[in-house]
Amino acid sequence: MVQESFKKLRLENKPDSQAMDAQHVPKTEDNDNASHEIDFVTLGMFIIDEIEYLPPTPPVRDILGGAGTYSALGARLFSPPPLSNSVGWIIDKGSDFPQPLEDLISTWETSVLIRPTPERLTTRGWNGYDEHQNRAFRYMTPKKRLTAEDLTPELLTSRSFHLICSPNRCRELVTEIKARRSGLSTPDGGHLPKPIFIWEPVPDLCTPDELLNCTNTLPLIDIISPNHSELAGFMGDSGLDPETGEISTKAVERACEQLLGSMPLQSFAIVVRAGEKGCYLARNGGRKRKARPAGQPRTKKASALLHGGLQPDTDMEALFAGLLQDPEGTIAREEIEVDPGVERWIPAYHTDPEKVVDPTGGGNTFLGGLAVALARGKSLEEAAAWGSVAASFAIEQVGTPVLGKDEDGEETWNGVKVDERFEEFKNRLAFSER
Repeated sequence: MVQESFKKLRLENKPDSQAMDAQHVPKTEDNDNASHEIDFVTLGMFIIDEIEYLPPTPPVRDILGGAGTYSALGARLFSPPPLSNSVGWIIDKGSDFPQPLEDLISTWETSVLIRPTPERLTTRGWNGYDEHQNRAFRYMTPKKRLTAEDLTPELLTSRSFHLICSPNRCRELVTEIKARRSGLSTPDGGHLPKPIFIWEPVPDLCTPDELLNCTNTLPLIDIISPNHSELAGFMGDSGLDPETGEISTKAVERACEQLLGSMPLQSFAIVVRAGEKGCYLARNGGRKRKARPAGQPRTKKASALLHGGLQPDTDMEALFAGLLQDPEGTIAREEIEVDPGVERWIPAYHTDPEKVVDPTGGGNTFLGGLAVALARGKSLEEAAAWGSVAASFAIEQVGTPVLGKDEDGEETWNGVKVDERFEEFKNRLAFSER
């Protein structure tokens, strides 16, 4: 149960009152709090949003925004304190940064790195929506893009990274992050585990001309997550049903099949965010080795067998199955299992359109929830459910959901416990927690 896991983490890591007060202070370049294990880091930007709606709805200003903010929110929703410190992101604070926004950010108690840049204005963006909820966006002040060089040693140790960029830049970021991680180690001196890379393509470069660059990027990442329109853009399609004008689930499935078919030996997954249709998961199947139990040493194969030499007692059945005998002559079938792959739709949490007040940031929030679930060992299907629940909180209001506590002191967002909403959704989907 997610709820039981949250409570266990609180009990095991319950801080004293002084530590709790310190957690409310965001990190700055001059104030580096004690290090924590990091599960999630985003290289998405922080943006202060202005949102303009169709009349008679008035515009709103000074709203937390940007892919970095909302993806961090998605990870934070499933990370009540002290686990909130496992969420890392970066804010470049300009001379015009509103104090109420900084106060709000501090209540999330994340490992946010706030960097004062008084010589510039904070990155600001304008968002506009038409009658079909199609979004238009433009920068109102110069943007400040994040790079791998901006990541502190602590943030570099993250178990997952969210990247929103072009295909070429994604390859650069993955390569640079891996290179910078190579000189780091775990607290006990061991090697850092392989990180999970979640790539969100930028809409402007989701075109047929960029499809080759896209496929060249796929071997370097674990998840590619375009929305339905961006995926269709790579294929030169609209992604819509020509008869109804709605999102075409068949078009989504067809495009995923084409992408997976182009890279049959790669292990990446596609997670397509499709608005009210939910999300579609697709991953090639294949053979994979089971994880060894903790403390069990890796058994070495006999040298001749490793190099393909046949022995009088070689088991041909095992050989043709792609398996080899261990030194004792036992077929190591138990070390290998077949991954059937994934092809599944996960519905959106909200089925009532009246519950959706503002879709801004919903997709980024989804990816934050998805990434932190994968970082904590969840399956792709369950991680997508985390993402769907996270997104449901982001779209219920203009801006970010309201953090609070219930009568028992338990954390709530918009007056709802995240774990309870997840349990309800999990039961709706009829799958068990891994």
